[in-house]
Amino acid sequence: MWNNIAKHLQGHPERIAVAKLLIETGLSIRDGRIYCNQIEVPTIRIAQAAGVDRRTVTKTIQTISQNNDLKEIFTNLRSAGLSLREIAKHLNFGVLEITPDNPHAVGILAKASTMISEENLSIRQAIVDDPELSPEPKLTIITESQLPGDIIQKLLEVPGIAKVSIY
Repeated sequence: MWNNIAKHLQGHPERIAVAKLLIETGLSIRDGRIYCNQIEVPTIRIAQAAGVDRRTVTKTIQTISQNNDLKEIFTNLRSAGLSLREIAKHLNFGVLEITPDNPHAVGILAKASTMISEENLSIRQAIVDDPELSPEPKLTIITESQLPGDIIQKLLEVPGIAKVSIY
């Protein structure tokens, strides 16, 4: 997906920065405007966040809206919703962060969730970074309570897992 987007915006690094911000935050383009789900976001705020001027954001919107491939992607983007990661400690939840040795490894989420269920813990949330959009994608799992420390060693024995952290 990202290679397709970058191809259409090639030669315009500022527009690529705007498109990347839109993708990372799940902001869509509809009727020449930017939305976070149903809430319109002013172009000046996007410009500030992307480090570009407002005209660059407007031109990026126009370019995307005039290209059927890009329009299909950006019209249908939606924010994935809240992440409990930053407030997990306050809520007494556990946070497990897994870094794969290969971002396209298969079964890491399945194996991690099985091990968590064997500890009799419920998963509140699982967030997986897209390997095309994140230079170091991670799997973050939020559990209903703190995880036992010995799960780290068990997870490190799973093929495809390079690093495990508990917060």
